[in-house]
Amino acid sequence: MRFRQVHLDFHTSEMIKDIGKQFSKQQFQDMLKKGHVDSITVFAKCHHGWAYFPSETNEMHPHLNFDLLGAQIEAAHEIGVKTPVYLSVGFDEKLARVHPDWLMRDENDQTNWVKGFMTAGWHQFCLNSPYLDLMVSQVEEAVRKYDGDGIFLDIVGVRTCYCHTCVADLRAEGKDPRSKSDVVAQGERIYANYTRRIREAVHAIKPGMAIFHNAGHISQGRRDLAAMNSHLELESLPTGGWGYDHFPLSARYAQLLGMDFLGMTGKFHTFWGEFGGYKHPNALRYETALSLANGARCSIGDQLHPEGFMDSGTYELIGAAYAEVEQKEAWITDTVNVADVALLTAEAAGVGNMDSAMYTGRADAGAVRMLLEGKFLFDVVDLETNFNSYKVIVLPDQIVISDRLKAKLDEFFQHGGKVLATGKSGLNPEENEFVIDLGVTHMMENPYQPDYFRPAFPLPNLGDSSFIFYAKGQKIALNGGTELGRREDPYFNRDVFTFCSHQHTPSSMNDGGPGMVESEKGIYIAWNVFEDYAVKGSLVLRETVVYALNRLLSAKTLTTSLPAQGIVTLQEQRAEGRIINHLLYASPVKRGDDVEIIEDILPLYDISVSILMEKRQAKQVYLAPQMTPIVFKQDGQKIEYVVPKLECHQMVVIDFEESNGV
Repeated sequence: MRFRQVHLDFHTSEMIKDIGKQFSKQQFQDMLKKGHVDSITVFAKCHHGWAYFPSETNEMHPHLNFDLLGAQIEAAHEIGVKTPVYLSVGFDEKLARVHPDWLMRDENDQTNWVKGFMTAGWHQFCLNSPYLDLMVSQVEEAVRKYDGDGIFLDIVGVRTCYCHTCVADLRAEGKDPRSKSDVVAQGERIYANYTRRIREAVHAIKPGMAIFHNAGHISQGRRDLAAMNSHLELESLPTGGWGYDHFPLSARYAQLLGMDFLGMTGKFHTFWGEFGGYKHPNALRYETALSLANGARCSIGDQLHPEGFMDSGTYELIGAAYAEVEQKEAWITDTVNVADVALLTAEAAGVGNMDSAMYTGRADAGAVRMLLEGKFLFDVVDLETNFNSYKVIVLPDQIVISDRLKAKLDEFFQHGGKVLATGKSGLNPEENEFVIDLGVTHMMENPYQPDYFRPAFPLPNLGDSSFIFYAKGQKIALNGGTELGRREDPYFNRDVFTFCSHQHTPSSMNDGGPGMVESEKGIYIAWNVFEDYAVKGSLVLRETVVYALNRLLSAKTLTTSLPAQGIVTLQEQRAEGRIINHLLYASPVKRGDDVEIIEDILPLYDISVSILMEKRQAKQVYLAPQMTPIVFKQDGQKIEYVVPKLECHQMVVIDFEESNGV
């Protein structure tokens, strides 16, 4: 899979004339070269439903008079650029007007994307309708007629549908359409049948051809869904609603699956479909570097003008990022992430809720942000992962313990592992009792919110005080554990008859029981601190968690002086006998209506790094891609060096005498 990809949207209304009028093979090729692009996804069918080639199974756009798809593939292949082919599956607005009976319906018998005649937008098709047969034939035609380098199928995933076909099928099977579980199970079957039909159709024509089904998010804990693809594309436009925390969360899970994957961002200032919107070049430099630092290849979304010309400003923008990626590829291929900590997210544990592609869950998002800012090396794991290769497992806020998870944790504890559990994590879902021994007994959900935490340890940059915790908490009692901090209740909850000052009631300074407890198996914090951090971002929350993790980790594999907003990863190239230390730094700022922007990238100097090795002797340490050696010191298992300058992204390569793992 190529490193420098472009996803070229072309959702083009029939109300626009002169489609492709200005397409030029030379101009198309010139822009790909300017952008340092080595793969570009081109359109066979768009959300409006039109084909962009002479089609037997669909209608070509009424204002296109030549084979645009074929011309793009020919032009790209001529200069060595690959061309995956895009087809819209979930949306076909042209067909929606002809076959509204094939559309998905919600519980209220309404279409689920656009509700109302006067609303512009898309209508989603049910893949349990005759539409599936038509869609399979459209995919077959594109694969048969063109020498594409893969198939990208959009707006798909496990859905719940209440259309007349789905309801009738459920009733015929003796199931109840009013039962959510029956409807969800049917959605799983429908999606699995769709992916099987597509795979069989494509591979009957071109065995082994790459196929990706895009749902906008790679579901953690659903390896079966991931396996329906040949590779993964992690759609994550920071300015489009995903934010800058979503990609690390998604990538740290995806790399564990052993599949090729890429990070998909966009050149747009906001979201897909924006004409005339441009990121600052530094934003794309950072976003592509973030992909590389997490073991991913890169994809940048663009949108072709209806008249078919490639925008020069866009490819100058993309080229600024991809010229750097091109120089770095040798140190990115076939890497494995090095991690001390495993984050078991709510989604991966089966207790999260992905209501939209961009929603990561507050606890999960807060946990990732703390791990990044605390400079911990981590993976995002699911219940299929071998826990025993990690030192600490983080159970954020709501990880209630199933029998399966308890068995895995018991084995993990036997290997000397520790957990950091917060909030409801560690509890049995039915009985609300701790089923892993965290040195505490559960009393009740704490009746006060917010309340206060007084740590029994010093926190950096914070005085000796009691600190407001806004999120819900659990009231606990010691049961063999050691108290690391106590709870202090407010005088009362804020109410119409009992309130004080502008926000919340001050601490009564009483001892409200333990708030943070250490036991042989780990540390428990009695609040939803990760959710709290995602919402409030209070420094005391992060420093409390960082203290807990540092206490649980007998020795961190990596420590660095990189500031909080910086990101650090270690990626191992086992075949090459080396590890690559990625250091990144940029500061997103909020502009407009909650849009995160990267513009200024300030250089940092003299960043110290210390890495613990196991029975490995370094031969050399150098900056890549500059190939500049830097001074290092190795004392037993510890290797230390100073990175003289970091501007956006710097790789530090450590070559070893032997290759037997970090």
